[in-house]
Amino acid sequence: MQLIQPTPKTLIIAEAGVNHNGDMGVAKELIDVASEAGADYVKFQTFNPEEVISQIAPQASYQLKNTGVHQTQLEMVRSLELSKENHYDLIDYCDHKKINFLSTGFDLSSIKFLNKLDLGIFKVPSGEITNLPLLELVGSYNQSTILSTGMSNIDEIASAINVLESNGLHESKITLLHCTTEYPAPFEEVNLRVLKTLKDTFNKNIGYSDHTLGILVPIAAVSMGASIIEKHFTLSRSMKGPDHKASLEPAELKKMVQSIRDIELILGSKEKHVTKSEEKNRLVARKSLVAAMDIKRGTPFTKKNLTAKRPGSGISPMELKEILGNKASRDYALDDLIELDEND
Repeated sequence: MQLIQPTPKTLIIAEAGVNHNGDMGVAKELIDVASEAGADYVKFQTFNPEEVISQIAPQASYQLKNTGVHQTQLEMVRSLELSKENHYDLIDYCDHKKINFLSTGFDLSSIKFLNKLDLGIFKVPSGEITNLPLLELVGSYNQSTILSTGMSNIDEIASAINVLESNGLHESKITLLHCTTEYPAPFEEVNLRVLKTLKDTFNKNIGYSDHTLGILVPIAAVSMGASIIEKHFTLSRSMKGPDHKASLEPAELKKMVQSIRDIELILGSKEKHVTKSEEKNRLVARKSLVAAMDIKRGTPFTKKNLTAKRPGSGISPMELKEILGNKASRDYALDDLIELDEND
């Protein structure tokens, strides 16, 4: 299982979440889509409804809007739960489709179960960043951990990191995901510059969990240093359920992955050097010292009888001061490349 490390290659998590609607056939179709798109992981959600949500907890406004059904949160998520057997089945199917399986745990029992699956990575969702017992348990496993920071401030993030590390999680194993927890998230609340704030404040690997419409924002996040991108996707935004409307459809997910891979190529390395394709253009685009007029042998070179013109195959204009005052060793016609004898 691949662990999270700082790397030029962006780790892309296709977030299936609960968009399977409790249907294993749909769940496997989602795995097909994520694999075909070229994502590194396909991620689901693991929870025991009664351990996560009280009987009186209302739906979030976006959940009510997106489902169109008046019910409690508990009633809604009961139909979206994956059994333990479902997990094993999906892991096997992911192996078959050559994509890594991942799941977010929302309660202690689920975290313990996911640990037994030996996935190598824990994902702490934004809603659990203030859940002390869950953070303590995740920290104790000392596995690579992705911590989403939606709905939180800097102090809350610092407290969560402290809990994870004080319970055994090595500081190098934490990746912070910037996130705006709204479905869909409005552009004016995305605030991608927070990525730099998180990096500078906590000196951690950083990423971005996106809930906006489209693929523009995750691509921009990669250009700003996000090493992990997490994005919800669905088979169709017309499906019923809390997260479908803020998710990418299959063709969009594939386009996002390809665009991120293109951005990685564009970003390249930090080293400034002459590239392979530039090398052949240097002679064409750069200039050399040439005769600005006919110059007779023995005539001193001056700023008046020399100029700089293409191609760049002769003496660089940067050497003009060293050339001035030397005498022409032969006759030059207009535009002839200037040469110096070895004895000059």
